[in-house]
Amino acid sequence: MLTASPSLAPDGAPFTIIHLANRQGMRVALMDWGATWLSCELPMGAEEMREVLLGCSSPEGYLRQTAYLGATVGRYANRIAFSRITRGEQSFALVPNQGEHQLHGGANGPDRRRWSVVRHDENSATFSLDSPDGDNGFPGNLRVEVTYTLTDDGRVEISYFATVDSLCPVNFTNHAYFNLDGKSADCRTHRLQIDADYFLPVDKEGIPDAGLTPVTVGGMDFRQPKRIAQDFLADDCQRKVSGYDHAYLLSERCREGKIPAARLWSSDERVVMSVYTTKPALQFYSGNFLARTPSRDGGEYGSFAGLALESEFLPDSPNHPEWPQPDCWLKPGEDYRSTTVYQFSLIN
Repeated sequence: MLTASPSLAPDGAPFTIIHLANRQGMRVALMDWGATWLSCELPMGAEEMREVLLGCSSPEGYLRQTAYLGATVGRYANRIAFSRITRGEQSFALVPNQGEHQLHGGANGPDRRRWSVVRHDENSATFSLDSPDGDNGFPGNLRVEVTYTLTDDGRVEISYFATVDSLCPVNFTNHAYFNLDGKSADCRTHRLQIDADYFLPVDKEGIPDAGLTPVTVGGMDFRQPKRIAQDFLADDCQRKVSGYDHAYLLSERCREGKIPAARLWSSDERVVMSVYTTKPALQFYSGNFLARTPSRDGGEYGSFAGLALESEFLPDSPNHPEWPQPDCWLKPGEDYRSTTVYQFSLIN
């Protein structure tokens, strides 16, 4: 179902809201502004619905927040050091929006723009966006589509397709924040598992400051399920950024999207979310700086109210061809394709 909000977006037109539903009663809401995932409600039985996605009380709230709640981010998700990308003899200066660095494609990235609704039905919606040459410093004209699909087995599938007419790094992801307890409680009580042997250490600004490092360092190891609070701030890697905000290089076995890259359990052990992706890395962010973000109930979230598991290339990859992952630079004539799935299941 497609509806227009009574409020207007910055371009003077109403926000467009799309509602999806499956046969089990699961409901998902999407918005054309930022191709944003607004809501994800799970039927828990006995007429109980549980909202597992952080969000704002109205579309206008998304204009006031800076946490990228549920937004589609790119052209290059995560951080690019000193806002510059280099490939051989080619170098491009990007527009910074986090000090000297660029975060999630720049200050006026796809998360801050209206996407066109290409098609939609009760289970799926596709949005598209044209990004012109020089957009936030990136070379070439880019066209991108993102499709959200809700399946009857509780999967929210997010698929990306993009083309360029000039060599450019491309790295789109969704910045959803999850709290599987369905309330604004501390997400560090959740249990988490990530299928990764290596992660990237970062400095206090989130820029990689060392090479890929075994997860056995400090409290970075999530190869076996554990409560996020168990080793929280147990090492310098975390203390630099006030918690977890690190990219994990996924094991080869789960990079085809058929084996879970991560699993997350609610603290009441009633819901589990499995993450599948064709991307080589996951950024795990424990919501360290969510304080004062507008919340769904009209108030504000506190820090650690939700966590993000962002599928992506490793941060600053355009400047690190030595890292063991596919090339993040898209060439004219090639197609950029990736899929990430968040599957929600009830635990009996």
